[in-house]
Amino acid sequence: MSFARRLVAPEPGWVAEADVIVVGSGVAGLTAALELRTRVKRVLIVTKGILSSGSTIWAQGGIAAALDVTDTPEAHLTDTLEAGGGLCSVPAVDVLVREGPGRVRELMKGGARFDLATNGDVSLTREGGHHANRIVHAGGDATGAEVSRALIAQLEAVRNDPGIEVVEHALVVDLLTAEPDADGRPGPVCGVTLHVIGEGTRDGIGASTAKAVIVATGGIGQVYRSSTNPPSATADGIAMALRAGATVADLEFVQFHPTVLWLGTGARGQLPLISEAVRGEGALLINSEGKRFMPDVHPMAELAPRDVVSHAIVEQIQATGEENVYLDARHLGSEFAWRRFPTIQEALAEHGLDLATDLIPVAPAQHFHSGGILTDLYGRSDLEGLYAAGEAACTGVHGANRLASNSLLEGLVYAHRAAHDAAARVSSGELIDRDPVRRKGTQGLLPATDRQRIQRIAHQGVGPVRDGAGLEEAWQELREIRRPGRFADSPVEVSPQTAEWETTNIAQTTAGIISAAQVREESRGGHFRLDYPQPSNEWKVRLSVSFDGADELKVAPIPLERLEA
Repeated sequence: MSFARRLVAPEPGWVAEADVIVVGSGVAGLTAALELRTRVKRVLIVTKGILSSGSTIWAQGGIAAALDVTDTPEAHLTDTLEAGGGLCSVPAVDVLVREGPGRVRELMKGGARFDLATNGDVSLTREGGHHANRIVHAGGDATGAEVSRALIAQLEAVRNDPGIEVVEHALVVDLLTAEPDADGRPGPVCGVTLHVIGEGTRDGIGASTAKAVIVATGGIGQVYRSSTNPPSATADGIAMALRAGATVADLEFVQFHPTVLWLGTGARGQLPLISEAVRGEGALLINSEGKRFMPDVHPMAELAPRDVVSHAIVEQIQATGEENVYLDARHLGSEFAWRRFPTIQEALAEHGLDLATDLIPVAPAQHFHSGGILTDLYGRSDLEGLYAAGEAACTGVHGANRLASNSLLEGLVYAHRAAHDAAARVSSGELIDRDPVRRKGTQGLLPATDRQRIQRIAHQGVGPVRDGAGLEEAWQELREIRRPGRFADSPVEVSPQTAEWETTNIAQTTAGIISAAQVREESRGGHFRLDYPQPSNEWKVRLSVSFDGADELKVAPIPLERLEA
């Protein structure tokens, strides 16, 4: 099926200029913007909501870093590689674990207040896949909120600086690209088109040119019918990068958090997460018969990597015919539960539940995406002028499955690197202003009414457990949704506005996930196929997804270290 290379949208009614544009205001976007502010003349930050509306504030567990004197970056690297199922980029993980402690200390110096132990040192806990206590946390289970608060406070302190502009309530519609090269390859990224939703500092559709763009748009949660991600996580970064001609990778590796509060089969949208840190503090998983099952599955039992726990829960649900399993934290006691997990306790209380007195019904739901825009060790994509950081990027750090609490760390480390690299290349004249041109290829738009159908397709086709027949059925259903001329003889009118742009982004990203999942005929990490239940050495490669010359998606194997050479 043919895919649009740009979204249907009105022509820009205004134009702005910047040296670097940062898209997104989670940990990666804010870190990049703060680093750029003193290194280039003008930075533009664009965010869909307010500065604090991204996924970062929902991160409960913490930040993984080797801060204890008994811990080492090498040990952190080993745990990350094990969780990644053999597909991590070793150089990328090495950067993460060696630079991570310094980035966390900088965050603390910048005002982040993490929980302290009785001796005054930073309190460290453990989560699934870690063999050491190395998880920094804040407010018990509100680490993301504290990280976001601290970074926003730094940004607000310089918000009146003429060299920085923040545009809130704005959706980036498409990346702007310059003239293609002689071989027809996509031209460099040179800005964005954006729609200010109504409360931002500019009105309607506009455009901003720039020497570089850093995409930090977060995850893909709304691809699925239930997720721990906020409503704004509509896979915008992956879709806009694909349309512009960039390569994305590891799309098939979707992490489903094993312990999300089960609210029934009709539950939709963002669901309450029961942090892995609860199991880190000793909570147990039991089935409907009251029996533990994880000790028979993995040596680390409840603290096994997330994909292992999620698959084990799915097997229990299928074996018992029930819709969920249970998290048993009653032995932790009320005082500890409220002190260590106040955010979770408050969320549970809204549903009449309490960690200290109740068995908590849980089941897997989409949580994190290990794939994204393919980058090197400095956040550079394979499209000149385009960078990515955070969950929107595929640095190779996570491989087939993210190790718990490596996500905030990745945002800190790689956004810092991307900002420094982009600033240096702008200052040296390597990255320059270019004139955007209209990209070749079709333009398209899907109605917002298609969103639930697309989410159902994703849930059934590329959920925690997959198979070839289900993937083919999902592909054909998605193909029908995207059929050209579908509305030619219909009264349905598709208007270019936020919900339609987001729905189209969701559909294009879903197509990429299905395509990669069809090609990878094995099970590994966040990709589990019933028809190929074992990992295979033949598949110790990264799968890239990009547009071919006919506006079709193509999937190709590439070396794990492709951009590191």
